[in-house]
Amino acid sequence: MIKLLIIEVFFVLQCAGAIGIVYLYSYKALGMQLLLRKYTLSLKHTFSISRESHDFQDTLVVGLHLNGCTGYGEATANPYYGVTVASMMAEIKDLEKALNAFEFKTPLALHQFLSTKELSKFALCALDLAAHDLYGKLLGKPLYQIWKTKIDRYPITNYTIGIDTMEKMVAKLKETPWPLYKIKLGTPDDVAIVKELRSHTDAIFRIDANCSWSAEETVRNAFLLKELGVEFLEQPLKADDWEGMERVAHQSVLPVIADESCIVEEDVEKCSLHFHGINIKLTKCGGLTPALRMIQKAKELGLKVMVGCMTESTVGISAIAQLTPQLDYVDMDGAMLLKEDIADGIQIAENGALVFPDLGGSGITLR
Repeated sequence: MIKLLIIEVFFVLQCAGAIGIVYLYSYKALGMQLLLRKYTLSLKHTFSISRESHDFQDTLVVGLHLNGCTGYGEATANPYYGVTVASMMAEIKDLEKALNAFEFKTPLALHQFLSTKELSKFALCALDLAAHDLYGKLLGKPLYQIWKTKIDRYPITNYTIGIDTMEKMVAKLKETPWPLYKIKLGTPDDVAIVKELRSHTDAIFRIDANCSWSAEETVRNAFLLKELGVEFLEQPLKADDWEGMERVAHQSVLPVIADESCIVEEDVEKCSLHFHGINIKLTKCGGLTPALRMIQKAKELGLKVMVGCMTESTVGISAIAQLTPQLDYVDMDGAMLLKEDIADGIQIAENGALVFPDLGGSGITLR
C-alpha cells in the first residue's frame, strides 16, 4: 500500500498583475507530484467577439513534477463550452492518487490512460500539455526536436482586434503595428469596419465572425472582403450549419477555416467536405497528443492547418509554438493581449519572429 502525505497549501498570489489561487498537492511516494494554480489574467483591452465580452480571463495552470523536473500545462475557462477553472480542478483532483501511482514514460501513454477517465477535454488538455513539457525537460530536448521538425520555417501569428467601436478598433490596430491581423466581426457594420481598418494599414487581414453570419451573408461579404486584402474567413456560420457551409465552401471567393465546427479528431474528416482548412484548439481537442494526429489527418485530406489560442498565458502559447513548423497558419497572440504575463517561454518579436527557449519541452517557467 502506498502511503501518501498530502499537504494542501492555499494562498492568494499576486504575480505581475494576475491573481492566482494555488492548490499544491505534494506526495511523499513514488510517482508524479501535482500542482494546480488558478489565475485571473487581466486583459489590456475589453475583448469582444460576436457572442461575449470580457476584461479578465480565468485560467488553470497544471504542474506535473517528477525526478526534479516540472512540466506545465494550461487550459482557460470558457462559458461557450461550459468549462470553469473550478470544474477542471475538481476533475483533476479526483485523479490525484491515480496520477501519483502512474509510471510516467511518455505523454502518449499518459494521454491514453487519462482518456479512460471522466475528464473534460479542457482538463485533459492542461494535463497533456504538462506531460509534454515534463517529458521534454526530462530528455533535455524541446518538443519540436522530439517530433523531428525544424524551426527554420514557421508561420507568424496574427494579432487579434476584438469587436469594439470603430474608433477603438482603429486605436487598437495603431497601438500594436503588426504584419497580420485577425479581425473579430459579427456586427451590422462588418464590411465598413474592415474598410476603415484597411485605410490605416497594409497588413494582411483575417476575418473571424464566430458563427454570426448566414450562408448568403458569407458569400456576399467574401466578394467585398477579398478586395480589402482579406486572406480567409474563419467559422462564419453556426457550428452545426453543415448545409450552409457546403454552399459557402463552393461559392465563397475566400477560403473558409473551421473553428467551432472542428473540436475533436472525429470532426476533421467531416470538415474536409465543408471547409478549406481547420483551426485546432488544444483546449477543445484535449491537448498536443490529439492535435498532432489532427494535423496529420488534415494534411492527408488536403486541408490547410491552423492552431489557435484561447487567450492563454505564455504557458499555453509556448506549447502551441512547438507545433508551428507543422502549420500553415497560427493564432498564438493570447499572451500579447494580457496586461501582465505569468510565465516565461516562447518570445514573440515585434516582426512576429519566434525566439524559442533553450529549456526542454515547451520551455516553460512560472514567474
